Amino acid sequence: MHRGRFLLLGGFAALIGSVFFTSSTDAQPNTVQQIVPGVWFREGDIKKEGHCNNIIIEMKDYLIIVDANFPSGARLAAADAKKLSNKPIKYVFDTHHHGDHAYGNSVWTKMGATTLAYAGVTQEMKRYEPKRWAETNRKDVKDLKESTVEPPKQTFDKSPFVLDDGNRRVEFHFYGWAHTRGDGFVYLPKEQIIATGDAIANGPFNYMADGHIANWPNVADAVAKNKIKHVLPGHGRPGGIEVVKGQGKFMKEIYAGVQGLIKAGKTADDIQKMGMAKSLEASLKFSPESKTWIGDGLAGQAIATFEEITQKKPHGEISGGK
Repeated sequence: MHRGRFLLLGGFAALIGSVFFTSSTDAQPNTVQQIVPGVWFREGDIKKEGHCNNIIIEMKDYLIIVDANFPSGARLAAADAKKLSNKPIKYVFDTHHHGDHAYGNSVWTKMGATTLAYAGVTQEMKRYEPKRWAETNRKDVKDLKESTVEPPKQTFDKSPFVLDDGNRRVEFHFYGWAHTRGDGFVYLPKEQIIATGDAIANGPFNYMADGHIANWPNVADAVAKNKIKHVLPGHGRPGGIEVVKGQGKFMKEIYAGVQGLIKAGKTADDIQKMGMAKSLEASLKFSPESKTWIGDGLAGQAIATFEEITQKKPHGEISGGK
């Protein structure tokens, strides 16, 4: 049974300060796996520390790290990167603004790195901070003694933004609003690798409060148009193109399923009761391809979808965004 990141109605501080759980039998927290020569996947310890995954990309003269993580996760990822290469960490890319992907920004810049993100990440930080920063109960965040998250030092608003040193080409893409308004992807065309942040997860990790649930499948479809051999998600294990397609299918099916419940006269309270009675999953009529993304947070996800449909606007505009 999964305990996901779906505290949709209880405030974001609970999300970024909590311990998260997954029963995935192949989880390998705090391990580093080479995907291809010069590209490594570091699995964060989501169960004990709430850390996201990191990707380490070796360029000719420097390293790129995907996701700043929480401060404690940033330090662990930096230590592992130094074991792999003596090249300096030049860029750290925030895939989005959530604490487990961006609250370590200042840790990296103090090491001399430049934090990088799509411009929507900074805009989301202006929307939600410093409130969420102040509400987190994480010691590693409080120990920084900073008043709010440090925004990315460099942003781009035209996609893709490209780093190409003649040795490796790395593209930074924005495909639209899915998990957040600022979802960034890192694509290596030669190696056919894509790092997806939380817009594409591999497991029941979809926090929807800041999302655009109806548009999420469109983002997954756009990602899937790339030539992809390796999908490196923000949470969960690496996979292939099936992870991207499964993520999109889950989002399509939960949206259609909730539409069906609304047509049948069900309310948000009814959905909550169905979740407690363990009848919700069957009522939403998921296909086998969506099972990986179904966890204990399904009722919260369905309620968020209910709110988006009935209020006729992206859930990110309902949950506190401007």
